[in-house]
Amino acid sequence: MRTLALWGQRLRRDWVQLLLWTVGTAALAYAAYIGVDQSYGNEQDRVALLATVMANPVILLFRGLPSGAGDGAFIAFLIFPWLAILASFMSSFLAVRHTRTEEETGRMELVSATPASRWRPAAATILHGTAANLVLAVLTALAFLAVGLPADGAWLVGIAAGAVGLVFLGVGLVAAQLMRTSRGANSVSVAVLITTFLLAGIGNAAGTPSDDLQSMQSSWLTWLSPFGWGENTRGFDQNDWPPVALCAGAAVVLVAAALVLQAVRDVGASLVPERHGRTDAGPLLSSTTGLVWRLTYPSIIGWAIAGILAGLLATSLSSVVEQMGGDNPAVAKVLESISGEGDLAQGVLVTFFVMLGIFASCAAVQTVARARQEEAHGTAEIVLAQPVPRVRWLADFVVVGFVAVLVVVASGIAGAAIGTAAAGAEASLVRDAVVSGAGQVLAASVFLVLTALVFVLVPRATIPAGWSLVMLAAIIGLFGPLFQFPDAVTDASPFSVAPIPIGDSVDWRGVWWLILAIALGAAGSLALMRRRELATGG
Repeated sequence: MRTLALWGQRLRRDWVQLLLWTVGTAALAYAAYIGVDQSYGNEQDRVALLATVMANPVILLFRGLPSGAGDGAFIAFLIFPWLAILASFMSSFLAVRHTRTEEETGRMELVSATPASRWRPAAATILHGTAANLVLAVLTALAFLAVGLPADGAWLVGIAAGAVGLVFLGVGLVAAQLMRTSRGANSVSVAVLITTFLLAGIGNAAGTPSDDLQSMQSSWLTWLSPFGWGENTRGFDQNDWPPVALCAGAAVVLVAAALVLQAVRDVGASLVPERHGRTDAGPLLSSTTGLVWRLTYPSIIGWAIAGILAGLLATSLSSVVEQMGGDNPAVAKVLESISGEGDLAQGVLVTFFVMLGIFASCAAVQTVARARQEEAHGTAEIVLAQPVPRVRWLADFVVVGFVAVLVVVASGIAGAAIGTAAAGAEASLVRDAVVSGAGQVLAASVFLVLTALVFVLVPRATIPAGWSLVMLAAIIGLFGPLFQFPDAVTDASPFSVAPIPIGDSVDWRGVWWLILAIALGAAGSLALMRRRELATGG
């Protein structure tokens, strides 16, 4: 009963977040069918696209495992990795939030002192994460059933996505035992997630295509990744269930490992020792701006590295995808819908720079989220006890967040320049990268000020709201053109209305709306912060 009571507490705390994650994943599955039906309704188009993918396997780095040109199999190829990645983010964040974060805030110690003991919170978290993935799996399957796809494939794809999520529930639980802070645990979880996602893509790209160029036999590398296991279920085609059992087994092993690690450490401690700071503060810490930079620069560097990779791919792959567009009009149509009237190389660059904008937005949200963590942990009070106005304190996080956006986008532009030189592409792509990068600075800045506004108005919702806004806008920005969402929906994402290059000119699109939103959000958050009391506690 105590476990169920703790689970109920987690449900009351998380129900809004879980609703967004689960319903959002199911909505993406439903939208995928509608979009594919509109964009690739002709089987001939699907056959041609799959044949082109086999000829250019680098595209498999960002898609699933081809298993035929049927409606369901083609949709699973395009969308399954993204359904699984949403389940994985949901699960790993949930695991860290209810374990390491609880220890950071001291709540775990209070619960452990009751008859519930220190084991029941872990059990409640495992039950909570399992139930969340079960709901996600069922809703995803129902979304596929609602559009008339076969039931066996629909249930398999939904359950496979949830099973991958369970693996990362275990990853999050283990990371929470290893690292001293929730930020460190989340960083480890995300690093494992991104590495295994890319590993599955590389394994697919290195696989063996079938004679008719409609399916791919993945290489052994794919079997080192939970995403690869889920993709090898081949929903709506072979409908193989054993890889789901592999996911379940890995999840059980990881959960057991987390429980064993918890048994050998004290509450609040970690297996990886915390790094000791310097005895004396350096000149950087003589100002609150320097303090904010010191607290946030490691995560900014991580997002900047991701930005460099996005920039490299944006230009180094332009010739490959341009060849795809020449061979397949359906691909050309999608890229042109993203880049307006620009050529295919610009379309590829714009697509990757949307990803760059997402990385910059994540860096911005994480910076403002740090303000919330400082406030919740009580360390903000120590700073504000000095002659530091609270408006100045928040402004420092906003300023450093904007610097983070600039650093990530500049890294992407530098990567694009390197990719252009390495691929021998047109030098004009560097100019296009600068234009696209400037547009994504505006888009990312919108999420910076929106998160700051949420921090002022609803402090406890800062972290879930900030990440949810970026995730929703990212899905619309990345999949809106592919699935032909209505213009009103696509234009709701700042990533979709940021200025882009078109030929030798620039489509300014929603630049003035973005600037207005940034100005109002920044001014509003700072003005409201003047009268807001500190909200400590999680």
